[in-house]
Amino acid sequence: MSRSGAVGRPAPWRDATRSLSAPLAVVDLDTFDINARDLIARAGDTPVRLATKSVRVRHLVHRALDVHGFSGVMAYSLAEALWLAEDGISDVLVGYPSVDTASLVALASNPAAREAITLMVDDVAQIALIERALIRAGSPGGPAVQVCIDVDASLRIAPLGVHLGVRRSPLRSPADAVALARAVERTGRVRVRGVMFYDAQVAGLGEAGLRGVGVRILKRASLRELAGRRPAVVAALEDHLGRQLLVNAGGSGSVHDVAPDPTVTEVTAGSGLFCPTLFDDYSGFTARPAAFFGLDVVRRPAARIATAFGGGYAASGPPGKDRLPRAVDGSALLRSEGAGEVQTPLRYRRGHRVPAIGSRVWFRHAKAGELLERFDAVHLVRGERVRETVPTYRGEGRNFG
Repeated sequence: MSRSGAVGRPAPWRDATRSLSAPLAVVDLDTFDINARDLIARAGDTPVRLATKSVRVRHLVHRALDVHGFSGVMAYSLAEALWLAEDGISDVLVGYPSVDTASLVALASNPAAREAITLMVDDVAQIALIERALIRAGSPGGPAVQVCIDVDASLRIAPLGVHLGVRRSPLRSPADAVALARAVERTGRVRVRGVMFYDAQVAGLGEAGLRGVGVRILKRASLRELAGRRPAVVAALEDHLGRQLLVNAGGSGSVHDVAPDPTVTEVTAGSGLFCPTLFDDYSGFTARPAAFFGLDVVRRPAARIATAFGGGYAASGPPGKDRLPRAVDGSALLRSEGAGEVQTPLRYRRGHRVPAIGSRVWFRHAKAGELLERFDAVHLVRGERVRETVPTYRGEGRNFG
Protein backbone atom coordinates (compact mmCIF):
# COMPACT_ATOMS: atom_id res chain seq x y z
CA MET A 1 0.00 0.00 0.00
CA SER A 2 1.23 3.52 -0.73
CA ARG A 3 1.94 5.96 2.06
CA SER A 4 -1.25 7.84 1.20
CA GLY A 5 -3.16 4.61 1.72
CA ALA A 6 -5.62 5.42 -1.03
CA VAL A 7 -3.77 6.17 -4.26
CA GLY A 8 -4.90 3.67 -6.88
CA ARG A 9 -7.88 2.48 -4.81
CA PRO A 10 -11.48 3.01 -5.93
CA ALA A 11 -12.79 6.27 -4.45
CA PRO A 12 -16.58 6.19 -4.68
CA TRP A 13 -16.93 9.13 -2.31
CA ARG A 14 -15.59 11.50 -4.99
CA ASP A 15 -18.58 11.25 -7.33
CA ALA A 16 -21.06 10.50 -4.56
CA THR A 17 -20.38 13.80 -2.80
CA ARG A 18 -19.56 16.01 -5.78
CA SER A 19 -22.64 18.20 -5.26
CA LEU A 20 -22.06 18.64 -1.51
CA SER A 21 -20.28 21.61 0.02
CA ALA A 22 -16.85 21.24 1.59
CA PRO A 23 -15.27 20.86 4.07
CA LEU A 24 -17.03 17.53 4.49
CA ALA A 25 -16.38 14.09 5.99
CA VAL A 26 -17.26 10.72 4.51
CA VAL A 27 -17.09 7.08 5.55
CA ASP A 28 -16.93 4.35 2.91
CA LEU A 29 -19.41 1.80 4.28
CA ASP A 30 -18.10 -1.07 2.16
CA THR A 31 -14.61 -0.63 3.61
CA PHE A 32 -15.94 0.03 7.13
CA ASP A 33 -17.79 -3.29 7.03
CA ILE A 34 -14.73 -5.14 5.67
CA ASN A 35 -12.61 -3.65 8.45
CA ALA A 36 -15.16 -4.70 11.07
CA ARG A 37 -15.05 -8.29 9.85
CA ASP A 38 -11.26 -8.18 9.69
CA LEU A 39 -11.02 -7.13 13.36
CA ILE A 40 -13.30 -10.01 14.33
CA ALA A 41 -11.23 -12.44 12.27
CA ARG A 42 -7.97 -11.25 13.86
CA ALA A 43 -9.51 -11.68 17.30
CA GLY A 44 -10.43 -15.30 16.62
CA ASP A 45 -12.94 -16.49 19.20
CA THR A 46 -12.21 -13.59 21.57
CA PRO A 47 -15.00 -10.96 21.77
CA VAL A 48 -14.13 -7.45 20.58
CA ARG A 49 -15.17 -4.46 22.67
CA LEU A 50 -15.67 -1.36 20.51
CA ALA A 51 -13.66 1.75 21.46
CA THR A 52 -16.12 4.59 20.88
CA LYS A 53 -13.51 7.36 20.97
CA SER A 54 -12.25 5.99 17.66
CA VAL A 55 -15.71 6.31 16.05
CA ARG A 56 -17.67 9.18 17.68
CA VAL A 57 -20.71 8.59 15.50
CA ARG A 58 -23.60 6.90 17.29
CA HIS A 59 -25.00 5.41 14.08
CA LEU A 60 -21.66 3.76 13.27
CA VAL A 61 -21.22 2.52 16.86
CA HIS A 62 -24.47 0.59 16.50
CA ARG A 63 -23.51 -0.56 12.99
CA ALA A 64 -20.32 -2.13 14.34
CA LEU A 65 -22.13 -3.69 17.30
CA ASP A 66 -24.48 -5.40 14.85
CA VAL A 67 -21.49 -7.39 13.52
CA HIS A 68 -21.26 -10.78 15.22
CA GLY A 69 -18.16 -10.81 17.43
CA PHE A 70 -18.39 -7.25 18.75
CA SER A 71 -19.66 -7.16 22.32
CA GLY A 72 -20.00 -4.01 24.42
CA VAL A 73 -18.22 -0.70 24.10
CA MET A 74 -15.36 1.11 25.77
CA ALA A 75 -16.36 4.74 26.34
CA TYR A 76 -13.80 7.47 26.96
CA SER A 77 -15.95 9.52 29.35
CA LEU A 78 -18.44 8.68 32.07
CA ALA A 79 -20.85 11.30 30.69
CA GLU A 80 -20.60 9.53 27.33
CA ALA A 81 -21.14 6.16 29.01
CA LEU A 82 -24.35 7.38 30.66
CA TRP A 83 -25.60 8.65 27.29
CA LEU A 84 -24.79 5.38 25.53
CA ALA A 85 -26.44 3.35 28.29
CA GLU A 86 -29.60 5.47 27.89
CA ASP A 87 -29.40 4.65 24.19
CA GLY A 88 -29.69 0.94 24.97
CA ILE A 89 -26.07 -0.25 25.09
CA SER A 90 -26.02 -2.68 27.98
CA ASP A 91 -22.27 -3.12 28.56
CA VAL A 92 -20.18 0.05 28.72
CA LEU A 93 -16.65 -0.03 30.11
CA VAL A 94 -15.25 3.46 30.77
CA GLY A 95 -11.65 3.34 29.57
CA TYR A 96 -10.31 6.09 31.84
CA PRO A 97 -10.86 7.06 35.49
CA SER A 98 -13.51 9.74 36.06
CA VAL A 99 -13.55 12.58 38.58
CA ASP A 100 -16.69 14.11 37.05
CA THR A 101 -18.74 14.57 40.23
CA ALA A 102 -22.05 15.22 38.50
CA SER A 103 -21.73 12.10 36.32
CA LEU A 104 -20.61 9.97 39.28
CA VAL A 105 -23.71 11.05 41.23
CA ALA A 106 -25.89 10.36 38.17
CA LEU A 107 -24.42 6.86 37.98
CA ALA A 108 -24.81 6.25 41.70
CA SER A 109 -28.45 7.40 41.56
CA ASN A 110 -29.45 5.11 38.70
CA PRO A 111 -29.58 1.33 39.29
CA ALA A 112 -29.97 0.62 35.57
CA ALA A 113 -26.87 2.66 34.78
CA ARG A 114 -24.90 0.87 37.53
CA GLU A 115 -25.90 -2.41 35.90
CA ALA A 116 -24.67 -1.31 32.47
CA ILE A 117 -21.56 0.77 33.24
CA THR A 118 -18.17 -0.24 34.63
CA LEU A 119 -15.79 2.47 35.84
CA MET A 120 -11.99 2.37 35.47
CA VAL A 121 -9.84 2.80 38.59
CA ASP A 122 -6.17 2.66 39.53
CA ASP A 123 -6.06 4.64 42.81
CA VAL A 124 -7.86 4.66 46.16
CA ALA A 125 -8.64 8.36 45.65
CA GLN A 126 -10.93 7.40 42.78
CA ILE A 127 -12.71 4.91 45.04
CA ALA A 128 -13.27 7.68 47.60
CA LEU A 129 -14.95 9.80 44.92
CA ILE A 130 -17.29 6.92 44.06
CA GLU A 131 -18.14 6.45 47.74
CA ARG A 132 -18.92 10.16 48.11
CA ALA A 133 -21.15 10.00 45.03
CA LEU A 134 -23.07 7.10 46.58
CA ILE A 135 -23.56 9.12 49.77
CA ARG A 136 -24.78 12.15 47.80
CA ALA A 137 -27.16 9.89 45.90
CA GLY A 138 -28.65 8.78 49.21
CA SER A 139 -26.91 5.37 49.30
CA PRO A 140 -29.48 3.81 46.96
CA GLY A 141 -30.09 0.11 46.84
CA GLY A 142 -29.62 -2.07 43.81
CA PRO A 143 -26.43 -3.30 42.17
CA ALA A 144 -23.01 -2.22 43.36
CA VAL A 145 -20.98 0.25 41.33
CA GLN A 146 -18.78 -1.89 39.09
CA VAL A 147 -15.12 -1.07 38.53
CA CYS A 148 -12.27 -2.39 36.41
CA ILE A 149 -8.69 -2.17 37.70
CA ASP A 150 -6.28 -0.63 35.20
CA VAL A 151 -2.84 -2.27 35.38
CA ASP A 152 0.14 -0.69 33.65
CA ALA A 153 1.03 -2.71 30.54
CA SER A 154 4.05 -0.68 29.44
CA LEU A 155 7.47 -2.23 28.94
CA ARG A 156 10.06 -1.15 31.47
CA ILE A 157 13.74 -2.01 31.21
CA ALA A 158 15.01 -0.68 34.53
CA PRO A 159 18.79 -0.97 33.96
CA LEU A 160 18.47 1.14 30.80
CA GLY A 161 15.86 3.52 32.20
CA VAL A 162 13.50 2.54 29.38
CA HIS A 163 9.75 3.08 29.63
CA LEU A 164 7.97 2.07 26.42
CA GLY A 165 4.26 2.80 26.48
CA VAL A 166 1.89 5.41 27.84
CA ARG A 167 1.82 6.83 31.36
CA ARG A 168 -1.40 5.43 32.73
CA SER A 169 -1.78 3.32 35.84
CA PRO A 170 0.70 3.23 38.76
CA LEU A 171 -0.22 -0.43 39.32
CA ARG A 172 2.03 -3.16 37.89
CA SER A 173 2.36 -6.15 40.19
CA PRO A 174 -0.10 -8.72 41.57
CA ALA A 175 0.35 -7.15 45.00
CA ASP A 176 -0.52 -3.68 43.65
CA ALA A 177 -3.72 -4.96 42.05
CA VAL A 178 -4.83 -6.97 45.08
CA ALA A 179 -4.25 -4.02 47.41
CA LEU A 180 -6.56 -1.85 45.33
CA ALA A 181 -9.15 -4.63 45.01
CA ARG A 182 -9.19 -4.92 48.79
CA ALA A 183 -9.88 -1.17 49.09
CA VAL A 184 -12.58 -1.33 46.41
CA GLU A 185 -14.64 -4.01 48.10
CA ARG A 186 -14.25 -2.84 51.69
CA THR A 187 -17.72 -1.23 51.92
CA GLY A 188 -19.63 -3.71 49.78
CA ARG A 189 -21.09 -0.96 47.57
CA VAL A 190 -18.34 -1.06 44.96
CA ARG A 191 -17.38 -4.29 43.19
CA VAL A 192 -14.42 -5.33 41.05
CA ARG A 193 -15.68 -6.60 37.71
CA GLY A 194 -12.44 -6.84 35.78
CA VAL A 195 -8.90 -5.83 35.03
CA MET A 196 -7.42 -4.06 32.00
CA PHE A 197 -3.97 -4.14 30.38
CA TYR A 198 -3.64 -1.64 27.52
CA ASP A 199 -0.44 -2.29 25.56
CA ALA A 200 -0.14 1.08 23.77
CA GLN A 201 3.46 0.34 22.80
CA VAL A 202 2.22 -2.64 20.76
CA ALA A 203 -1.25 -1.50 19.68
CA GLY A 204 -0.38 2.08 18.76
CA LEU A 205 3.15 1.98 17.36
CA GLY A 206 3.75 1.65 13.62
CA GLU A 207 6.76 -0.07 12.08
CA ALA A 208 7.75 2.35 9.35
CA GLY A 209 11.20 3.04 7.93
CA LEU A 210 14.54 2.29 9.51
CA ARG A 211 13.11 2.17 13.01
CA GLY A 212 10.73 -0.65 12.04
CA VAL A 213 13.14 -3.46 12.94
CA GLY A 214 13.76 -1.98 16.38
CA VAL A 215 10.05 -1.43 16.97
CA ARG A 216 9.27 -5.06 16.13
CA ILE A 217 11.96 -6.26 18.55
CA LEU A 218 10.58 -4.10 21.35
CA LYS A 219 7.02 -5.22 20.60
CA ARG A 220 8.03 -8.88 20.88
CA ALA A 221 9.84 -8.14 24.14
CA SER A 222 6.78 -6.37 25.53
CA LEU A 223 4.42 -9.18 24.52
CA ARG A 224 6.71 -11.73 26.20
CA GLU A 225 6.82 -9.68 29.41
CA LEU A 226 3.03 -9.29 29.47
CA ALA A 227 2.52 -13.00 28.75
CA GLY A 228 4.15 -13.67 32.11
CA ARG A 229 2.95 -10.73 34.22
CA ARG A 230 -0.67 -10.54 33.06
CA PRO A 231 -1.63 -14.11 34.11
CA ALA A 232 0.09 -13.58 37.46
CA VAL A 233 -1.92 -10.42 38.16
CA VAL A 234 -5.19 -12.01 37.07
CA ALA A 235 -4.57 -15.18 39.12
CA ALA A 236 -3.82 -13.13 42.24
CA LEU A 237 -6.96 -11.04 41.83
CA GLU A 238 -9.24 -13.99 41.13
CA ASP A 239 -7.79 -15.91 44.06
CA HIS A 240 -8.36 -12.93 46.37
CA LEU A 241 -11.88 -12.18 45.10
CA GLY A 242 -12.97 -15.80 44.65
CA ARG A 243 -14.48 -15.26 41.19
CA GLN A 244 -13.54 -14.98 37.55
CA LEU A 245 -12.96 -11.53 36.08
CA LEU A 246 -13.32 -9.75 32.81
CA VAL A 247 -9.78 -9.35 31.41
CA ASN A 248 -9.48 -6.64 28.77
CA ALA A 249 -6.41 -6.06 26.59
CA GLY A 250 -5.20 -4.85 23.24
CA GLY A 251 -6.12 -2.28 20.62
CA SER A 252 -6.65 -2.27 16.86
CA GLY A 253 -2.93 -2.71 16.25
CA SER A 254 -2.47 -5.62 18.65
CA VAL A 255 -5.76 -7.58 18.49
CA HIS A 256 -4.06 -10.54 16.79
CA ASP A 257 -1.16 -10.44 19.27
CA VAL A 258 -3.13 -10.55 22.53
CA ALA A 259 -6.31 -12.45 21.60
CA PRO A 260 -4.59 -15.89 21.71
CA ASP A 261 -3.66 -15.38 25.39
CA PRO A 262 -6.08 -17.63 27.32
CA THR A 263 -6.02 -15.14 30.20
CA VAL A 264 -7.62 -12.44 28.04
CA THR A 265 -11.44 -12.58 27.87
CA GLU A 266 -11.89 -9.66 25.44
CA VAL A 267 -9.93 -7.26 23.27
CA THR A 268 -10.70 -3.63 22.49
CA ALA A 269 -10.56 -2.08 19.02
CA GLY A 270 -12.00 0.90 17.18
CA SER A 271 -9.43 2.72 15.05
CA GLY A 272 -9.20 -0.31 12.79
CA LEU A 273 -12.70 0.49 11.49
CA PHE A 274 -11.46 3.74 9.89
CA CYS A 275 -7.72 2.95 9.51
CA PRO A 276 -6.25 6.46 9.74
CA THR A 277 -2.70 7.18 8.53
CA LEU A 278 -1.03 6.11 11.79
CA PHE A 279 -2.17 2.57 10.95
CA ASP A 280 -0.49 2.38 7.55
CA ASP A 281 2.73 0.78 8.80
CA TYR A 282 1.80 -2.40 10.66
CA SER A 283 3.13 -5.77 9.63
CA GLY A 284 0.31 -7.80 11.21
CA PHE A 285 -2.58 -6.55 9.06
CA THR A 286 -3.46 -4.47 5.99
CA ALA A 287 -4.90 -1.02 6.64
CA ARG A 288 -7.93 -0.25 4.47
CA PRO A 289 -8.80 3.44 4.84
CA ALA A 290 -12.53 4.07 5.31
CA ALA A 291 -12.76 7.67 6.59
CA PHE A 292 -11.85 10.74 4.55
CA PHE A 293 -12.43 14.47 4.47
CA GLY A 294 -12.63 16.75 1.46
CA LEU A 295 -11.46 20.34 1.02
CA ASP A 296 -11.95 22.62 -1.98
CA VAL A 297 -9.12 24.39 -3.78
CA VAL A 298 -9.54 28.17 -3.55
CA ARG A 299 -6.11 29.42 -4.74
CA ARG A 300 -3.28 28.63 -7.15
CA PRO A 301 -0.45 30.80 -5.70
CA ALA A 302 2.32 29.15 -7.75
CA ALA A 303 2.74 26.78 -10.66
CA ARG A 304 2.83 23.59 -8.59
CA ILE A 305 0.90 24.72 -5.53
CA ALA A 306 -2.85 24.50 -4.90
CA THR A 307 -4.33 25.94 -1.73
CA ALA A 308 -7.37 24.28 -0.13
CA PHE A 309 -9.78 25.98 2.25
CA GLY A 310 -9.47 24.85 5.90
CA GLY A 311 -7.85 21.58 6.90
CA GLY A 312 -5.96 22.28 10.11
CA TYR A 313 -6.99 19.00 11.69
CA ALA A 314 -3.88 17.92 13.56
CA ALA A 315 -4.05 14.79 15.71
CA SER A 316 -3.29 14.56 19.41
CA GLY A 317 -0.03 13.13 20.66
CA PRO A 318 3.61 14.23 20.31
CA PRO A 319 3.85 17.02 17.69
CA GLY A 320 5.28 15.83 14.41
CA LYS A 321 4.66 15.35 10.72
CA ASP A 322 2.89 12.05 11.36
CA ARG A 323 0.15 13.89 13.30
CA LEU A 324 -0.91 15.97 10.30
CA PRO A 325 -3.51 14.96 7.71
CA ARG A 326 -2.29 13.51 4.44
CA ALA A 327 -3.70 14.15 0.98
CA VAL A 328 -4.64 10.96 -0.84
CA ASP A 329 -3.48 12.30 -4.21
CA GLY A 330 0.18 12.21 -3.18
CA SER A 331 0.66 15.98 -2.82
CA ALA A 332 2.65 17.27 0.14
CA LEU A 333 1.99 19.83 2.83
CA LEU A 334 4.32 22.83 2.83
CA ARG A 335 6.81 22.61 5.67
CA SER A 336 6.38 26.34 6.35
CA GLU A 337 2.59 26.15 6.73
CA GLY A 338 1.46 22.56 7.28
CA ALA A 339 -2.30 22.05 7.60
CA GLY A 340 -3.71 25.50 8.28
CA GLU A 341 -6.61 26.85 10.26
CA VAL A 342 -8.10 28.55 7.20
CA GLN A 343 -5.94 27.37 4.31
CA THR A 344 -3.79 24.35 3.47
CA PRO A 345 -1.33 24.78 0.57
CA LEU A 346 -0.29 21.58 -1.22
CA ARG A 347 2.82 21.10 -3.36
CA TYR A 348 2.61 18.84 -6.43
CA ARG A 349 5.51 17.07 -8.13
CA ARG A 350 6.56 17.98 -11.66
CA GLY A 351 4.33 16.26 -14.16
CA HIS A 352 1.55 15.76 -11.64
CA ARG A 353 -1.76 17.41 -12.45
CA VAL A 354 -2.38 20.36 -10.15
CA PRO A 355 -6.08 20.69 -9.27
CA ALA A 356 -7.91 23.75 -10.56
CA ILE A 357 -9.67 26.30 -8.41
CA GLY A 358 -12.98 24.77 -7.39
CA SER A 359 -11.61 21.22 -7.46
CA ARG A 360 -11.78 19.01 -4.40
CA VAL A 361 -8.81 17.41 -2.64
CA TRP A 362 -9.30 14.45 -0.33
CA PHE A 363 -7.38 13.75 2.87
CA ARG A 364 -7.04 11.19 5.62
CA HIS A 365 -6.65 12.12 9.27
CA ALA A 366 -3.80 10.76 11.35
CA LYS A 367 -6.17 9.36 14.01
CA ALA A 368 -9.61 7.84 13.80
CA GLY A 369 -12.41 9.44 15.81
CA GLU A 370 -10.69 12.81 16.19
CA LEU A 371 -11.61 13.65 12.59
CA LEU A 372 -15.30 13.55 13.44
CA GLU A 373 -14.89 16.14 16.21
CA ARG A 374 -14.44 18.64 13.33
CA PHE A 375 -17.78 17.91 11.66
CA ASP A 376 -21.44 17.99 12.66
CA ALA A 377 -22.34 15.27 10.17
CA VAL A 378 -20.70 12.49 8.18
CA HIS A 379 -21.83 11.23 4.79
CA LEU A 380 -22.02 7.43 4.58
CA VAL A 381 -21.17 6.29 1.06
CA ARG A 382 -21.76 2.89 -0.51
CA GLY A 383 -20.79 2.43 -4.12
CA GLU A 384 -21.24 5.81 -5.77
CA ARG A 385 -24.16 6.97 -3.66
CA VAL A 386 -24.52 8.73 -0.33
CA ARG A 387 -26.71 6.24 1.50
CA GLU A 388 -27.24 8.37 4.58
CA THR A 389 -25.98 11.50 6.29
CA VAL A 390 -25.84 11.09 10.07
CA PRO A 391 -24.79 13.31 12.97
CA THR A 392 -21.49 12.91 14.74
CA TYR A 393 -21.22 13.24 18.52
CA ARG A 394 -20.54 16.92 17.88
CA GLY A 395 -23.61 17.17 15.65
CA GLU A 396 -25.72 15.77 18.47
CA GLY A 397 -24.34 18.40 20.84
CA ARG A 398 -22.31 15.83 22.75
CA ASN A 399 -18.85 17.12 23.57
CA PHE A 400 -17.18 14.71 25.97
CA GLY A 401 -13.73 16.34 25.92
